[in-house]
Amino acid sequence: KPNWRAWPSPPPTKTVEGKLCSDALLPAPQSISILSTNMKHFLTWSPVIVQGETVRYSVEFQGEYEREYANGSWIPISECSLTTATICNLTEDISASVAYKLRVRAELGATRSQWGTTKGFFNRAMTSLTPPQLRAVVDGHHLLVELADMGPSFQFRVLYWRKGQETRVQQKVLKEVSSVVHLDTMEAGAEYCVKAQTHVQAINRSSSFSPTQCVRAQGKSQPSLLPPAQPKAFLTLPLLVWKISKIFQYSCCPAAVLPDTLPPTQLILQGREEAEHCDLMVVVMPSEEVLQLWIQKAL
Repeated sequence: KPNWRAWPSPPPTKTVEGKLCSDALLPAPQSISILSTNMKHFLTWSPVIVQGETVRYSVEFQGEYEREYANGSWIPISECSLTTATICNLTEDISASVAYKLRVRAELGATRSQWGTTKGFFNRAMTSLTPPQLRAVVDGHHLLVELADMGPSFQFRVLYWRKGQETRVQQKVLKEVSSVVHLDTMEAGAEYCVKAQTHVQAINRSSSFSPTQCVRAQGKSQPSLLPPAQPKAFLTLPLLVWKISKIFQYSCCPAAVLPDTLPPTQLILQGREEAEHCDLMVVVMPSEEVLQLWIQKAL
């Protein structure tokens, strides 16, 4: 009879994500992506499932410096070392506006998977910026704005204007927001509008503007305290009346009546023996010419 040799039994296997593999292998995490909004960056991946076991994950990053000056080394993210979560906060580690690579691997006991690496590079300037959360507030006749704090990287550009005067928009740039901010003193009963956008100096980018909010000041509109503009005719009327009164004064009520003819008169100024003599020439004019002369002088 032939001498049959017993074949050794195959090594034990485990089912991982529906696939058979030996204990020495774990599949690398898949669907690795970066979610970045308002300068907060997160790495996510799909879980590696092993029935009855808890798989842990470790994450590393590589920046421009590591690629060019540190022989392509990788830096572990301590907060995401042997974590059971499938998300890792990268915000503190992605601290420069350069291209980053990220990778993650699965670990089960002493068994480790291959690294799963992001496709392409990630730069924090690629983050998505959203409009700020804004609330316009009226306190008496004061226009205030309340903005949600978005972190030290953010500034706010606030635009405000009186409704109906959109061509006279004013703006304020707020670098820190700790409470409500005073924008302007409002006219009673007037309506004012406000909108804002965020700006990140580190990446030189701004968000779109928030929806416009309009609020109305308390009270009713007050009439102007300044007198209405007067026509120029009212300013010249007193002068005209004065001129007419002068005309009537000299034409109707003369101070003295001049005769048609006067004898030649010579006035002698006395005081000293060598007194100076002044000859005064008197011109006799008809009363009609006197009246015309007074009218010309008055006008």
